[in-house]
Amino acid sequence: MEELFTLKDLLLKGDISGALIIVDELEEMSRDDKISNIRSYAIIMLLHLIKQQVENRTTRSWDISIRNSSRQIQSKNKRRKAGGYYLIPQELRLALEEAYPDAIDGAALEVESGRYESEELETMVNREEILDRAMALILPSESSQS
Repeated sequence: MEELFTLKDLLLKGDISGALIIVDELEEMSRDDKISNIRSYAIIMLLHLIKQQVENRTTRSWDISIRNSSRQIQSKNKRRKAGGYYLIPQELRLALEEAYPDAIDGAALEVESGRYESEELETMVNREEILDRAMALILPSESSQS
């Protein structure tokens, strides 16, 4: 909020270059917030995909959680007024890769009532297959974000 007051003051003083610096900072803060939201939903999605793969089963709750996470990632990634996306597919993939360790940790607590340590669980899953599945759920139409 402080940035908005500073921006207003700079504009009223006619300091356009100073105002543009504040606008850049606000854009970066907004993008960081979007990425953080996307990462949070990615952890949830990946956690359930990991559980599905390890336990070789699914539940209605897991399916709904995966679907809701996918929708939220799609929604958070879309630029409403300017059009386009905050993260292109390659950046989304990177965000998923960065969220993966947290998802493994979460899944380790849930798979078979916490029977496995994170490192052990990680050897039981196909990481690339899970990440590919998550990408397919987030980007049902590859051409829509290219």
